Amino acid sequence: MKPATKRKLKRWFWFGFFGFALIVLLTNRWVVNSTNGYLYTNWSLLPENDVGLVMGTSPYRSDGKSSAEFYGRVRAAAQLYQLGKVKHLIVSGANPDSTYNEPRQMLRELVRLGVPEKDITMDFAGFRTLDSITRADIVFGLKRFTIITTRYHSWRALFIARKLDLNAVGYAAPIDVTGDYGRRNPWREILARTLAVFDVIFFGTEPTVQSEPQEIKITNDAEKT
Repeated sequence: MKPATKRKLKRWFWFGFFGFALIVLLTNRWVVNSTNGYLYTNWSLLPENDVGLVMGTSPYRSDGKSSAEFYGRVRAAAQLYQLGKVKHLIVSGANPDSTYNEPRQMLRELVRLGVPEKDITMDFAGFRTLDSITRADIVFGLKRFTIITTRYHSWRALFIARKLDLNAVGYAAPIDVTGDYGRRNPWREILARTLAVFDVIFFGTEPTVQSEPQEIKITNDAEKT
């Protein structure tokens, strides 16, 4: 290959690299800046909603130990329920086979924490954040709800919801950021935010699984007692 051709290819490589980096930077700033006002870390300031959407994750880390993210999300959801900030919880996550079932694991832990099973609905088709959010609207008929997940993940979930004209707020579940959480997930999230922008703004991506509408029954205070 001629030296001039090599220089041209190298130049195009760097143009492509910096162009991609710029797109990632700008989309991430858009996702975070446009949703920060809807994200709460203090439960006392969080608006009340009938339904809280708990975003799924594995109860185990890559090294086989318990996941701080999983237990942080579930405990936050149970706390919001007990404080009356939400009346019903949808646990949405992946269920690809008989050996892995995020919604059922979340339900079991929520029940252990004192949330009645009748006030929990499992969504087994929350394979992606986009799936969980769009199915909250299409399947469960929700136009207003609280997203309960980890802080770094909240911005993307809220971005998808708000761009779909859903009146969602987010609660950042407090967690103990130890182990591989700090090294892996936030970095992966940077690219996931860029993909979310393209999914919602340009591609109009629909949920992986299309299901029949399902009614959420909200238990009022009188029924709880």
